[in-house]
Amino acid sequence: MNIDIIRKIYRVKDIENIQSKLNMLGTDRKLKFDATGFLTARLLTTIILTIVLIFTDIQNYIIPFIMIIYYNLFYYVFITDPINKRIKKLDLEALTFFEILTLTLESGRNLENALEMTVNNVDNELSKEFKRSLTEMKFGRSLMESLEDLKKRMPSETINNILLNITQTNIFGNSIIETMNNQVEYLREKQMMEVKAQINKIPNKVSIISVIFIIPLILLIILGPFIIELL
Repeated sequence: MNIDIIRKIYRVKDIENIQSKLNMLGTDRKLKFDATGFLTARLLTTIILTIVLIFTDIQNYIIPFIMIIYYNLFYYVFITDPINKRIKKLDLEALTFFEILTLTLESGRNLENALEMTVNNVDNELSKEFKRSLTEMKFGRSLMESLEDLKKRMPSETINNILLNITQTNIFGNSIIETMNNQVEYLREKQMMEVKAQINKIPNKVSIISVIFIIPLILLIILGPFIIELL
């Protein structure tokens, strides 16, 4: 489908929004489409599915509901769900990455050198994003410009807040080491709170399992003899 047709069907704002979401999936994303490719794939598959359903035994009045569900499910499967998974992954990687970055800064290096050393010693998705920003600097971009672009590619609000603090610290000339220590402490507390939240959910999960499996088993043991006698 021609790109111009897609641009006539969808608003520029909608296309830009899809593109920003796709950028948040990272360079290793499985879906290699850009925004127009994604919208084209969704539209074409929706049309094809509609045609197929028309020639089935499904009632015609049900088909529009199926297409609405499919249309939204396509977005969820290829954008929303991968972004949510990536946020969790990046948040888990953040503590290790920024701890090492802080230790490197404390050794006397400036922010750019500390980032270079950190990305060379940490192999995870967050490190790859910072490495991409450092590569952009070799083509004439400043560190702050690269970090601003990184914020646009970063779906995690937690990491974006840290990037915002780093850029503001650089602008106002505050202590980068103090800022990073505060951010690392925040990440530790956040992870601790998440662990406590998971622990607090355990009794509810145990109760559900008990209701579904254990209680029926106990009832079967108790009532088994009577059921056998009745049979």
